[in-house]
Amino acid sequence: MALIEWREEFCTGIPGVDFEHEELIKQINSIYLLIDKQADKTAVINHLGDIYGNISAHFALEENMMLKHGYDHYEEHQADHEKLLDDIGEITDEYEKAVELDDKKFKQKLNDWFQVHFKTHDSSLHKLANLMSHEKVQESMLQTMIRNAKQTLLGRVG
Repeated sequence: MALIEWREEFCTGIPGVDFEHEELIKQINSIYLLIDKQADKTAVINHLGDIYGNISAHFALEENMMLKHGYDHYEEHQADHEKLLDDIGEITDEYEKAVELDDKKFKQKLNDWFQVHFKTHDSSLHKLANLMSHEKVQESMLQTMIRNAKQTLLGRVG
């Protein structure tokens, strides 16, 4: 059973954003499975680093899109992005330092981490018709953004 199931209410109507949200859910669910299989701590931390890298790049692209189209709640949304990056960093730090993991609590934190942001901010993006064309980004640029963000997090955790 997955921690988070994709639901239509998660759709923003912006195909690129929706795809990235679905991928994030898959990544969170992969950590759920690692925890259930009592995987090596390093593997879980690496996956958390992947989430941090991917979501950091996603946020940067989303923020660029909002700025380009004059989204009137940009500052509030961007501040929420910063908080979410801090939160996943704290989740990673907490996991790394844990001597004994409360699996249920840890999984709930991951679930809440995704759903709170979506319900408060991303759900409003679907109302913005002028944002419907989520611009494509060069794959190499995206991969560099992801790798740099992940290295930043894992350098901070170790």
